[in-house]
Amino acid sequence: MPVSEAGTSALHGSFRGDDAPSLDRALGLRDLVLFNLVAVLGLRWLATAARAGPSAIALWLLAALFFFVPQGLVVTELSSRFPEEGGIYQWTKRALGERHGYVCGWCYWVNNVLYYPSLLMSTAVIATYAIGKGDSALASSWTYVLSVTLACLWLAVLLNIVGVGTGKWLQNAGGIGSYIPGVILVVLGAAFMIGGRPSANPITAQNVVPDLANFDELNLWASIAFAFAGLELSSAMGGEVRNPRRTLPRAILISAPLIAAAYVLGTGALLRLVPKGDISVVSGFLQGIDVGARTLGPGLAWLAPLAAIAYTLGNIGGVGAWLTGPARVAFAIGLDSYFPPAFGKIHPRWKTPYVAIIVQAALATVFLFLSVLGKGTTVEKAYLIILDTQLLIYFIPYVYLFIAFLLHRRTEAPVDTIRVPGGAAGAWLVGLSGLLVTLFAMGVAMVPPGDTDPLLFELKVIGGALAFVALGGVVYWRRRRGDAGMR
Repeated sequence: MPVSEAGTSALHGSFRGDDAPSLDRALGLRDLVLFNLVAVLGLRWLATAARAGPSAIALWLLAALFFFVPQGLVVTELSSRFPEEGGIYQWTKRALGERHGYVCGWCYWVNNVLYYPSLLMSTAVIATYAIGKGDSALASSWTYVLSVTLACLWLAVLLNIVGVGTGKWLQNAGGIGSYIPGVILVVLGAAFMIGGRPSANPITAQNVVPDLANFDELNLWASIAFAFAGLELSSAMGGEVRNPRRTLPRAILISAPLIAAAYVLGTGALLRLVPKGDISVVSGFLQGIDVGARTLGPGLAWLAPLAAIAYTLGNIGGVGAWLTGPARVAFAIGLDSYFPPAFGKIHPRWKTPYVAIIVQAALATVFLFLSVLGKGTTVEKAYLIILDTQLLIYFIPYVYLFIAFLLHRRTEAPVDTIRVPGGAAGAWLVGLSGLLVTLFAMGVAMVPPGDTDPLLFELKVIGGALAFVALGGVVYWRRRRGDAGMR
């Protein structure tokens, strides 16, 4: 099939055979804007950034320029060119063949086995502020953290199995909930500045400039780039979007500036409110809201619990988004017969790929327990190990994303494709920028922190990532062997 025709194919034409199950087109522009917010925006990243000091503000801007903007432009072009179910899996398969498409899709799907624990552990810690226990030992209790994490995970599973028309309301509420605490934090920071209160961390023209010769600064920049990832997720549901060729790019255009503003302004506000040495890596932005509200007046003490409730809702919505999007990738792989046939089935009543959703959640539950094994494991250490392992696996599809984009640019596209500006030179500049940042972030993620046992770190992070990729290879080999045996 020529590329120009493939770009206009419907869901059925993307897979083997014409009897692929149909999905409901229940998502509009508002749904996708909020979906992008809840999928990409993670206010926990504000604490990771602010702990490095004022230079984090410049690092956000550099990550936006060299990774977030290229990502948005590439996803906009590819989603308007191939607006079909499966998103990044389909784009890679068309450009590089089915084997590479499978590797990309597998890593994208299995990455979420690691994402749910890291996101929900953060949720459990933040939720302690909603019940007035933000400074207690509750957040370090594995009994509490595991209970909340598992309850939120399986609630999101239930709502997203019921159907995209129902599940989207969880993502919509999550998008609003994830943004409200950021707005509160920025307003409090602005109130401190306007009121002439001294900044907890002096911000000057000199200390804003990052020291890129310092490995810690480079490591932070890689993490910040990762915080901007996720704009491609909604494209995985192209078969469930109304007028996807137009709606998917518009949603990116609206949501991307909102995300960038929340990260940059939120980090600046947190630095103004809390000394960087006192910022918790998991719940730092809530500290900022709590400090700011109490300092401005006891009548504002309710802002921290409100923000905690909103953020908890936002994270549950985020889990819903990262359940439903990658499940569509697994659904597409199942229809292509590389996953067991059950993955290509939809629920007879709710029209969702329920098998992929359930399997993702079950594996995430197992990995959550495995991640805390070992003497001396703490919530924060487990959170950081999961984060690094997830980064390695998640950026493999991003390598494919930028390579596939550059290959597709060499072929004919539908006339209504929204192209990266600047012609061939602009396309190469954008594609190479995104690709190089991705490779750099992967390299940095493999370097153990100074206060960590290097051998144990490499075993958990690199060994864990390789094990997940190898598992995907076994699944692929068994399916190919089974297909050959049936011929």
